[in-house]
Amino acid sequence: QVQLVESGGGLVQPGGSLRLSCAASGSIFSLSAIGWYRQTPGKQRELVASINSGGNANYADSVKGRFTISRDNAERTAYLQMNSLKPEDTAVYYCKLTMFSRDYWGQGTQVTVSS
Repeated sequence: QVQLVESGGGLVQPGGSLRLSCAASGSIFSLSAIGWYRQTPGKQRELVASINSGGNANYADSVKGRFTISRDNAERTAYLQMNSLKPEDTAVYYCKLTMFSRDYWGQGTQVTVSS
C-alpha cells in the first residue's frame, strides 16, 4: 500500500521560505511522477509543480522562479522549496504520487504566509 506523508508546513512571513517534504512508502518511487498541489477553502485543488521519473519539472506560472521541486529517489522523498513566499501562497499543500496510472495522495500540510 502506498503511503505519502507531507511535512514542513507552517507559518512564515511574506518573503520567507519553507521546504516541504513528501516521504513515500510502498511504491516504486523512482518510476513515479510526483506533483505538489495546493488548495484553499472554496477553491479547487491546483497543481503547483510536478516532476517526472526522469527529473523533468514543470511549474504553475504563479510560482515560477520562486518554487523548486526536486526528488531524492534513494530517500524516496520529494521536496518543494518555496522562496519569496506571498500571502496568496497560503493553502494546504498536498503531494500526489502517480504510479502505473494510479494516483495516491498525502494528507496535506498547511502553509500560512502572514505578517
